[in-house]
Amino acid sequence: MPALEEILTVPLLACAFFAVLFLQSGIDKITDRQGNLDWMTPHFEKSPFRGKVPFFLTLLTLLEVATGLACLGGVADRLFSLSLSLPFYGLALAALTLVALFAGQRLAKDYAGAASLAAYFAVALIGLALR
Repeated sequence: MPALEEILTVPLLACAFFAVLFLQSGIDKITDRQGNLDWMTPHFEKSPFRGKVPFFLTLLTLLEVATGLACLGGVADRLFSLSLSLPFYGLALAALTLVALFAGQRLAKDYAGAASLAAYFAVALIGLALR
């Protein structure tokens, strides 16, 4: 078993952060799909996503759950010294997911919502840089 200072690395903590973030968000989109549709449909009414919100909600749900699971795998990789590069793949997928969310917010002209994603993106980039 590795020492605590070897386990608590930036990539491990970043993976843990994104595992919680994306699993919670993805599970919420599954368990409250209608509530998410009710919020997203008017939000994207004046964007290129108009009329396609259910399709994109499904894609986003799959992307968020996959990202959360990949980051959870990254935590396991670090904790058990598996050396499978899962932290890299999880954090890369987190960055990609955040770019997709950012693009959606920008297209919806929700500039404040898009700007709020910058801090999450920074965590992903730092985690990737320090892996």
